[in-house]
Amino acid sequence: MTAVINEERLSETFSALSNTTRRRILARLATGDANVNDLAEPFDLTLPAISKHIKALERAGLVLRGRQAQYRPCTLDPTPLAAVVT
Repeated sequence: MTAVINEERLSETFSALSNTTRRRILARLATGDANVNDLAEPFDLTLPAISKHIKALERAGLVLRGRQAQYRPCTLDPTPLAAVVT
């Protein structure tokens, strides 16, 4: 069962990484936390479109969203990438 769960997580990670926009979002988060508006700035996409990309990264476990009053920072979580390397 654990192998299946890990296999599913690995597939989710690769799926998230297969998109250029998502990789660019992760590259931005590698420099520090950011909110959705900050992450959307360099793209010619709507905020809902950027939010969908962030949600895909969250499902893969690559991004965590916090909550600090009205500020909802996104944070990179590189943990799932360790499974890719090993």
